[in-house]
Amino acid sequence: MRKLVIVESPSKSKTIKQYLGDQYEVLSSKGHIRDLSISNVGGLGLDIEHDFTPKYDVIKDKESIVKELRKAAKKVDEVYLATDPDREGEAISWHLSEVLLDTNKPMFRVIFNEVTKNAILEAFEKPRTIDLGLVSSQETRRILDRIIGFKLSKLLQNKIKSKSAGRVQSAALKILVEREKEIAAFDKEEYWNIVAEFDGFKANLTKLKNRKAKIPNEEKADQILAELTPDFVVSRVESKERKRDSKPPFTTSSLQQEASNKLNLSGQRTMMIAQKLYEGIDLDNETVGLITYMRTDSIRLSQSFVQPALQKISNEYGKEYVGKPKSAGQNKKTQDAHEAIRPTDIKYTPDFVKPYLNKDEYKLYTMIYKRAIASLMRPAVIMGIQVDLTNGKALFMATAQSLVFDGYLKLYHDYESIDLSTLPEMQLEQIKHALNVEKSQHFTQPPSRYTEAKLIKAMEDLGIGRPSTYSQTVTTLKKRKYVNIEEKKFVPTEQGKLTIEKLDAFFSDIINVSYTAEMENVLDEIAHDQANQTKVISDFYYSFIPMVEKANQEMEKMAPETTGETCPKCGSPMVIRQSRYGQFEACSGFPECKYIKQTEKPKRAAKGTGIACPKCGKGEIVEREATRGKNKGNSFYACNNFPKCKYIVSNQPINAQCPKCKGLLVQTENNGIQCDDQKQCGYKKD
Repeated sequence: MRKLVIVESPSKSKTIKQYLGDQYEVLSSKGHIRDLSISNVGGLGLDIEHDFTPKYDVIKDKESIVKELRKAAKKVDEVYLATDPDREGEAISWHLSEVLLDTNKPMFRVIFNEVTKNAILEAFEKPRTIDLGLVSSQETRRILDRIIGFKLSKLLQNKIKSKSAGRVQSAALKILVEREKEIAAFDKEEYWNIVAEFDGFKANLTKLKNRKAKIPNEEKADQILAELTPDFVVSRVESKERKRDSKPPFTTSSLQQEASNKLNLSGQRTMMIAQKLYEGIDLDNETVGLITYMRTDSIRLSQSFVQPALQKISNEYGKEYVGKPKSAGQNKKTQDAHEAIRPTDIKYTPDFVKPYLNKDEYKLYTMIYKRAIASLMRPAVIMGIQVDLTNGKALFMATAQSLVFDGYLKLYHDYESIDLSTLPEMQLEQIKHALNVEKSQHFTQPPSRYTEAKLIKAMEDLGIGRPSTYSQTVTTLKKRKYVNIEEKKFVPTEQGKLTIEKLDAFFSDIINVSYTAEMENVLDEIAHDQANQTKVISDFYYSFIPMVEKANQEMEKMAPETTGETCPKCGSPMVIRQSRYGQFEACSGFPECKYIKQTEKPKRAAKGTGIACPKCGKGEIVEREATRGKNKGNSFYACNNFPKCKYIVSNQPINAQCPKCKGLLVQTENNGIQCDDQKQCGYKKD
């Protein structure tokens, strides 16, 4: 019996193929093959009058792939849909089943959380049908995003020249803009600190007359200093042990945050690397998925990983380091569809796989590996020491801490550390003479701007979007030029601020954090058949469209920026306009005057090759850009002694002589080497 397996990515198809028998053919859809049509009224791809029924079209550049998949399906007895194990993957499987429906072949859905031989073979032993609840949830999200994206983006493009808006991206932008408002409104306050320096340690003033010390100005600081004597009395010495637990294994969100903070990787870059580690890495004669599925919000670990990991901890560090798995908890936001991100096999240590990974892949895999194992190790034990020193009505405090037991830090110390310090041994009632007591001025600081890691954490805490959307949302905000990055922090641009200002004025009921988070809950309910898809879409549409119509009528249209020049045709001011191809200068009198300023593309400077011209012997072969004809914009090679020498090279030259005629050798399109003069010489390297 012949079987066809369809996955999303070519690299995953290569990995899976090696684990299945010869009766299986494994092909890739290369992601989504269909999307909502743009041919319907308003470009929404919805039949609004018939329960918002969606209409789908095959994506233009996927037509050949669909044709190939249909052809392959007709030749087999069964079709297995093995796309990613999430809502997006479930929807892709459903779309594949729809386009292959007329092949009349039995179709099965298989899912696996890791691309390993055991996981794949087990998945194929237990195929299931497509989960239409997950499909409906993804479809609802796509429809809502299409309605908002098309209607709202078009409005903002027309009115204020903003490039796009969206349910999640605009809520995230609002977080950044609100923080910027807090910073602008912040009034800094002056305060002073007083520090006493002793032999071997320092102590800070913490209390005055048994109340928290508040020193608003220098006058108050000087008053306190004047009342102090050089001798301080040790009034309390306290030592206390505390435990620091290891952090749970990575979820999508925590992985992106930690990679940003510790490895300086963007969310998008992190997810790209994680995708590759999940789909498979070539290890000598075998391609292996090194980590489990990287889109998850669960911290659960399977027993198939926990038991060998605990044994590894015992063998390498000792039984005293063996801990236990973290509890997954009862957070209602957690779907727990997949376990945490972890190594697929404990034997694939970072040192073992290092020769097969590039620098960033190795760094990310190492952190994932160590985090998963460290989560199963005992807590670190820290001894904290606090000493109070009294001087009249003033109380000073000195602290220190030491490491009693390193616990999980034995393994995870590269990513998490403890500030260790010491204090000299002191006894109650002991007199300590201060070497110096100093005052210092400070000012309260405004709330800090969001880094990428902090924004992702905020989105997770507020329930905005899902783990799979975080990195794309951040990327979109940058791409749309709604934010700039300064010192690794997001600073909203004027366009970003204007966008939120207009959205607040006309769409505050929909573009806000609470609505966006609630919609995620509704999508979860649809996935579990607890909410009606059509009603959700209908309720949204008939509340949203009146807002768009009102904004179309009342939102002021921003005048285009003038260039300072006048139209040579009618004398009206020239302005900068935007098209799908970029900015251009045109007459402000459009449509009466349709003048557009033509701009010449700057010529690309000739690039030297260091190869002497074989014809004139004086010039150099350089790379130029064709400025006209059918090859306009393409590169070609010629002598820079033009027009005296008009020698042109047929292909890319290499710095070597033809062994037959001493002419110029060139590299052909299929990477062959031959003489440039094929008519007279004809030399070709075997």
